[in-house]
Amino acid sequence: MMAEKLLEVKNLKKHFVASRSFFGRPTSILKAVDGVSFSLHKGETLGLVGESGCGKSTTGRTVIGLYEPTEGEVYFDGQKLDPGKFAEDKIQMIFQDPYACLNPRMTVGDIIGEPLDIHHVYDNPRDRMARVYELLNLVGLNPEQANRFPHEFSGGQRQRIGIARALAINPQVIICDEPISALDVSIQAQVVNLLSRLQKELGLTYLFIAHDLAMVRYISQRVAVMYLGKLVEVADTEDLYEHPLHPYTQALLSAIPVPDPDNKKERIHLDGELPSPIDPPDGCRFCTRCPYATERCRTEEPVMKDFGNRRCACHYVDETGFHGQKTVKH
Repeated sequence: MMAEKLLEVKNLKKHFVASRSFFGRPTSILKAVDGVSFSLHKGETLGLVGESGCGKSTTGRTVIGLYEPTEGEVYFDGQKLDPGKFAEDKIQMIFQDPYACLNPRMTVGDIIGEPLDIHHVYDNPRDRMARVYELLNLVGLNPEQANRFPHEFSGGQRQRIGIARALAINPQVIICDEPISALDVSIQAQVVNLLSRLQKELGLTYLFIAHDLAMVRYISQRVAVMYLGKLVEVADTEDLYEHPLHPYTQALLSAIPVPDPDNKKERIHLDGELPSPIDPPDGCRFCTRCPYATERCRTEEPVMKDFGNRRCACHYVDETGFHGQKTVKH
């Protein structure tokens, strides 16, 4: 049975003004996130994948309140969150760059303890420091390192510090914004295993944003695929990886390297570049690169439909799968 919905995002949009006229009126709008809806169930990990620039990180930052949404709603445990208000007591974020997200002038103890100070969790400095030591132990660091500065730590250790800071005030949801992409490959698995262990021990719920599709398959129970500001497919992890429905999902998964040289997996090559979110194509956002696109795809935007335990936005998908016919390339 599916667990209760802890976080629900409805028709979320985040648009930025890309340019203005001489008189200050907007002349072009960048549609970074353009009508995204999904839910997070208690205790699960939802992977959010897609090409660079598709709006994954902007989605996470808008959900947590770092960006004020242009449109749409975010609900936590059934209650609507105030637009653009940082919901730090419920949701926290682990940032992509462990070198840029830690204040170089603060000690590790002060970095981890800052959320405790902001929320006035402890009146006694001794209790506050005991909590900092507890968090350092939790992420595999030595409490004696609390008086050191960020530049004295490796990239993997800095990311552990960021994780400890995110856990300080006991949030229920953590948005992991590509938390391993800036780390050495040898360290990535350690951080992912740490996140998995913490999820089991603390009952955490993750939105795991990444472009490493193999790692997303390892850590996630469900996966959402994003393209040019919109979700195109959401499904249980194994269903999506074994039987992708949307043509973009099929192309994305075909790019995963296979270690077996005898496995001659066919790579699906997409023609053209990712269109600009300032001027997205009419109809289906993927129509300019899809090998199966028809005139209907170029004029009519597909809606996200439910197909059992999965959702997909494609005109030529039904309960039995994808039925696109390859057409003359455009």
